[in-house]
Amino acid sequence: MGLDLSERAYRGQRWAARASLAAAGLAVLVPLAYGGVGGVLLLVAGVVGLGIGMVAVWWTLTLRGPLRWVAGMVALSVPAAVIALFAATLFWALLASVALWTVAVWSGRYALRGTGSPRVRVMRGRKAAPPRRAVLIMNPRSGGGKVDRFGLKEKAERLGAEVVLLDPDEHQDVTALARKAVSDGADLLGVAGGDGTQALVAAVAAAYDIPFLVISAGTRNHFAMDLGLDREDPAACLDALVDGVELRVDLGFASGRPFVNNASFGAYAAIVQSPGYRDDKIGTSLELLPDLLTRQQGPLLTVRAAGTTLEAPHAVLVSNNPYRTDDPFGLGRRDRLDAAVLGVLGIRVDSAAEAAALLLDPAPPGLSILTATEVIVDADLEEIEAGIDGEALVLPTPVHIRITSGALRVRVPRKRPGVPQRGPRLDWRRLRKLAATVGRTAVHRQGHWEPPREAPRLTPPL
Repeated sequence: MGLDLSERAYRGQRWAARASLAAAGLAVLVPLAYGGVGGVLLLVAGVVGLGIGMVAVWWTLTLRGPLRWVAGMVALSVPAAVIALFAATLFWALLASVALWTVAVWSGRYALRGTGSPRVRVMRGRKAAPPRRAVLIMNPRSGGGKVDRFGLKEKAERLGAEVVLLDPDEHQDVTALARKAVSDGADLLGVAGGDGTQALVAAVAAAYDIPFLVISAGTRNHFAMDLGLDREDPAACLDALVDGVELRVDLGFASGRPFVNNASFGAYAAIVQSPGYRDDKIGTSLELLPDLLTRQQGPLLTVRAAGTTLEAPHAVLVSNNPYRTDDPFGLGRRDRLDAAVLGVLGIRVDSAAEAAALLLDPAPPGLSILTATEVIVDADLEEIEAGIDGEALVLPTPVHIRITSGALRVRVPRKRPGVPQRGPRLDWRRLRKLAATVGRTAVHRQGHWEPPREAPRLTPPL
């Protein structure tokens, strides 16, 4: 359904489109006019420098010994030299170009966004009555001690919930604890902990079709972020016990293991299996990557999804609903959790040239982005390492990954921050059309702008 914009709002969009085009043109012309032929050569040098930097990064990750240190120095010094060269020769023109490009991007997105488009999306849910017996499992160590720091146990008990505190010095089966709580009469399960723990208890709640409460007490809280919850104040999540709404979201499974965020395979999954990874992430990664990237160690993966086969990717990420990939400010976020599709991201880099292409090529051949309802990850080994919501596991091959639509009933506070929405993708062709239009109104349809049509001429009856 179209949205008719007022004359004033449409005029603002039209002038914003013109400002965007003008700023983009000036952003290119200012350094060229200031530097002349040298400015053109500097732009070429900048592109070449980026390519050399990516090649050096590849060598840093795949070599050992003195050659690695030389490659690392090149990876740092070449981009720094290019920046210094630009700063020393273009002076104020470089700063002006950056400022103009910022104006171009902001104005262009404003023009294409239109009026009335929400900056934040809050998933609609149905009103839910408070639970009769809520059981919340809390990990006191999660997130650096957020359970104690935010008084989560005390607030939950004041609101009538039963709290089960995990013992930091003893391994406990949270799945068994959740099942016991249900058998004892719990009509709501919740977790204050990391996403791996969230997924295990969420699967129990889904199996018994009872609501699940997410408390953002983990380190990163990606699931809570994509639900639009307050990650800065985990205690605010507990308001859902007395003033909550219920959402239906999807749940992923990798060979029966549930995940709320993602399942990863390949180089990263192999690295996190190392005993020394948690104590020395960088050192462990640098030690293992040369053999993993050159295929001297690790499995040879084959991924099948939506009629497409990915041969020998170095890393694969399968997510519960797709991650944003076209918005640098929204990487790591998902726009939805109820689209009933898996996101698939595969990376294959077999040479320094392919490493450079990842940065310089708009559509690098080594990067695959797909969506599917089912994914199969196979390998030349009987078992492969996997990272399931950050938890290191070993799974038998082939690994069957699926998504269950609307499997999880999530209870969230009625008042919550929501999910920031991505800005519209810059489309210079649409901006040119909008800037050149002289009509009175525009039509905004699901993010697409159309110029006004000429009114039909009415022929009077004879």
